[in-house]
Amino acid sequence: MVTKQRRRRRARFVLGPSLVACVVAGALAPIPAAAAEKDPVFATRGNLAIRGYDPVAYFTEREAVKGRKEFTLGWQGADWRFASEENRGLFADDPEKYAPQYGGYCAWAVSRNYTAPTDPDAFTVVGDKLYLNYNRKIMEQWLEDRDANIESADSNWPTVLKE
Repeated sequence: MVTKQRRRRRARFVLGPSLVACVVAGALAPIPAAAAEKDPVFATRGNLAIRGYDPVAYFTEREAVKGRKEFTLGWQGADWRFASEENRGLFADDPEKYAPQYGGYCAWAVSRNYTAPTDPDAFTVVGDKLYLNYNRKIMEQWLEDRDANIESADSNWPTVLKE
């Protein structure tokens, strides 16, 4: 039994430096240009846009409403969920009308020329556009100079997606 433990230790020791060499080589390898760009739509685990919340409900209900799996629609490489068949139909007819600005990335972050994930409850509808923010605190900062932040974010989008 002592012999098996020694063999295992030796095997880990022998593989350790090789594994480290592979990781270092991979980290130093150039990244293809396409791989360096972020996705145009921010999606969370499971490829869900807006973490599975219904984008149409922000306009019709004026609140964040969780979508249902049976009302899913693929658009722009992400899965969008809706609270009802009717909302899915509205989105399918005119997705740009209901989709959040800046691909669902944090509007305040985009105004500062970077991207950040969002909290579905940190939202604002301005005119006919949906803006999401990282959290409610960031949303409050974004709202302090909302119009200038929108102008800045519009200027930065979509070039901010490139690393």
